[in-house]
Amino acid sequence: MTIRKGVEWSDGTEFTPEDVVFTFDLLKEFPAMDVKGAWQHIDRIERDGDHLVFHLKGEDVPSLNIIGATYILPEHHYGTVKDPVTWRDPDPVGTGPFVLGNYSDQQYSMDKNPTYWQADEIAIEHLVLPATNTQLDTVTRGYDWAYSFISDVEGTWGAASPDNKWWFPAGGVIGLIPNLTKAPYNDVNVRKGISYALDRDGIAETASEGNLSAAGQTGLILPNQEQYLDPSIPDEGMITQDTDRALAEFAKSGYEQQGGKLVKDGKQLEITLMTANGYSDWLRAAQQVQRDLGKIGVEVQIQAPQPAGYQQNINNGTFDMAMGGMGNGDVFQAYNSLLSSDFYQPVGKSTVNNFERYKNADTQKLLDEYRGTTDRGEQQQILNKLQAIVYDDLPVIGMYYGGLWGLFNTGKFVGWPSAEDPYMAPQNYDSAPLLIFTKLRLRDSAAGKKILEEQAK
Repeated sequence: MTIRKGVEWSDGTEFTPEDVVFTFDLLKEFPAMDVKGAWQHIDRIERDGDHLVFHLKGEDVPSLNIIGATYILPEHHYGTVKDPVTWRDPDPVGTGPFVLGNYSDQQYSMDKNPTYWQADEIAIEHLVLPATNTQLDTVTRGYDWAYSFISDVEGTWGAASPDNKWWFPAGGVIGLIPNLTKAPYNDVNVRKGISYALDRDGIAETASEGNLSAAGQTGLILPNQEQYLDPSIPDEGMITQDTDRALAEFAKSGYEQQGGKLVKDGKQLEITLMTANGYSDWLRAAQQVQRDLGKIGVEVQIQAPQPAGYQQNINNGTFDMAMGGMGNGDVFQAYNSLLSSDFYQPVGKSTVNNFERYKNADTQKLLDEYRGTTDRGEQQQILNKLQAIVYDDLPVIGMYYGGLWGLFNTGKFVGWPSAEDPYMAPQNYDSAPLLIFTKLRLRDSAAGKKILEEQAK
């Protein structure tokens, strides 16, 4: 990597190669910060002037994107912090287009950073980011950009203003995450029984209000990633509800129906399903799962801690089964995040991926082999095997496609991503906002009028 010259941190300090080395050293010392898994790939880092040479553990094709997606921290700001994992930075410093303005628990603001290296590409002078994000608040507050599932989007958000637009592409597969360290979730027959009991079309309709569809059990987002689909997997990985098959799978592990209950050793199968409080689409999906499993005699209790508590439980493995997901735009990273033993942590110790605690040496070997080949045929053969593992072993039980809930208003700014111009996922996290902010133009500017003219054509 050659470090760009002329970039400054927002406090005026020069951005340097030392900052990059410092960041990667920090991620190595504190693995909980290494959310991309960069140190799965890196052996050591060598500095040569403005160049940084990443020596890899072996042949590793996906490493460039993973290493390149790592956010860099300023050494002069973080160098004296004892525990950067838990530190709440009172005066954030970055190299991006905005700097922190005013902050409170209810709302914070950001102002344009005039020293940003491509500041001339940023038309926005000021951002206001409220903490609340309820459906009523989203509709009535007059957001320029919101990210939220919203019920009856056409009759609420759409009806509130003729300038309100939305785009809900699929961003992953929403499913049930079983804790594989616990019985009976570590029993593949139980996981298959749960899977066959589910009406995925009904769950998708209920959860997304018809905006998105049922998903297959390969972990792929279709049709986006259909080029990677193994044609030998039946029905593109779709699992059709089959209660007889579900009961047969449960029977393999000693469960049978008695008096309307699914029991083993005289005890009804009970599942505690965790979702996050306020995620209304997930809650509706969980309630439909509860109904589907209830029909065959499984008792499902829904647990809904606040989002921060949900995430902590997921990270630490302190759950039985949880709403969650798998899959993303990079097919290797999707499988690596789901299945890699490098992310495996025992219950009680935090991990950033592989929340179900899956661990298999043969699967890890496949992931390692994928890293070492540029041959597309060999890559596809490995992907076929990984799909088969997800399909047969159900480390996560896929149900329906989760949407990227992009809500936009074109009254002030135009150039938002859309189905017609899908230059970026319409999400307001990760690196997406950076690209979106560089694309937006004032509606009344010459550039904005040109965008509107092109859209009209």
